[in-house]
Amino acid sequence: MNPGKSILGAVVIVHLAVSIVHGIAHGRAPVLLSAGATLFVVAVILIGPILGLIVYAFWLPRTGAWIVAVTMAGAFAFGLVNHFLISGSDHVSHVPAPWRMMFGITAALLAVIEAAGSALALRYAMRR
Repeated sequence: MNPGKSILGAVVIVHLAVSIVHGIAHGRAPVLLSAGATLFVVAVILIGPILGLIVYAFWLPRTGAWIVAVTMAGAFAFGLVNHFLISGSDHVSHVPAPWRMMFGITAALLAVIEAAGSALALRYAMRR
C-alpha cells in the first residue's frame, strides 16, 4: 500500500472519530447549530474529507488530495472562528460546565488535526 494512502487515511479517520465525539458534546451540552452551520458540518467537515480520501485512494490522487486539503482547511477555519474567536454559544468558554472539558479538548484536537491534515493533503496534492 502507498504510505501516503495510509497516512492520509489515518488522519481522515482520526478526524472523523474526534468529530463524532465533539458532536456528542455539542448534543449533550446542548450547543445547537443553525441550519446553515449544520449543513456545513455535514458536507464539509464530515463528508468532504472521507469523499476526498476515497477519490485519492481509488481514482484521482491529486484531485482527492485537493478535496481533503480544502475541506480540512474549511473545517479548521470554521472551528477556529466558532470555537475560539467569536463569542457565542459555540465558543469553548460558553459551553455549560459539565461538557466544557470534553467540548474544549475535542475542539482543540480538531484544530490540530485539521491544520495538519490540510497541510499533509496539500503536500500530496502538489506532487507531480
